[in-house]
Amino acid sequence: MKRLENKVAIITGAASGMGAVEARLFAQQGAKVVATDIQKDKLDNVVKEINDNDGEAIAVELDITSEDAWANAVKIALDTYNKIDILVNNAGIGGAEGYATFDELNKESWDKFIKVNATGAFLGTKAVVPEMRKQDTGSIINISSIAGLVGGAAGIHYTASKGASRLFSKGLAMELAADNIRVNSVHPGLIDTPMTSIVTEDEEALEDTIKDIPLGYAAKPEEVANAVLFLASDEASYITGAEIPVDGGYTAQ
Repeated sequence: MKRLENKVAIITGAASGMGAVEARLFAQQGAKVVATDIQKDKLDNVVKEINDNDGEAIAVELDITSEDAWANAVKIALDTYNKIDILVNNAGIGGAEGYATFDELNKESWDKFIKVNATGAFLGTKAVVPEMRKQDTGSIINISSIAGLVGGAAGIHYTASKGASRLFSKGLAMELAADNIRVNSVHPGLIDTPMTSIVTEDEEALEDTIKDIPLGYAAKPEEVANAVLFLASDEASYITGAEIPVDGGYTAQ
């Protein structure tokens, strides 16, 4: 039996990077995937690939900062699959903007990062929890960052937004345990995705970053997706409120 057989999963930010890899992996493991993103054309390509390879997925355009858009996405998921078992709050922003110094940082950037990286996950969770409560089960995985665990990993606006994701997950895990809804966070380090190209495509920056990673390389998105898959599955049935670094040992130092 596949690890997510008969489960329905909403994954945000599924048009590229880690989200696309998570969507493909979940489908391979039997989940019916509601793949969401604001980039509809790219999202359609990912969903077509999944369906062409014997998986099952639908594409839903979603601005995670909009409460109305979330209500629509949940309605489509329920109309199509009748339930929601898993939510992966994967969508977020970072990249070059995420490395601004405090002196460079302005309120507009601060608000943008908090709105997308923290409020987006809050709105998604608010939208799905009532449905998970009806079936007395669910798994919510919030993709944070090593920047949500330690200072100095990026600019403080990015760090603050990812730290919010981390403690949002812990607090929510305590509240929802009585409903048998598990909530955990995953904290990627340097992952080779378009968002980290500011580092991975700069030979000097990459070398400088890798020297601080005990395992000595930038991870593939699949290495994060495997951790997310585990937390989504029944194999993690006794795990809630946990934070899982996928960082090659960076935060162990």
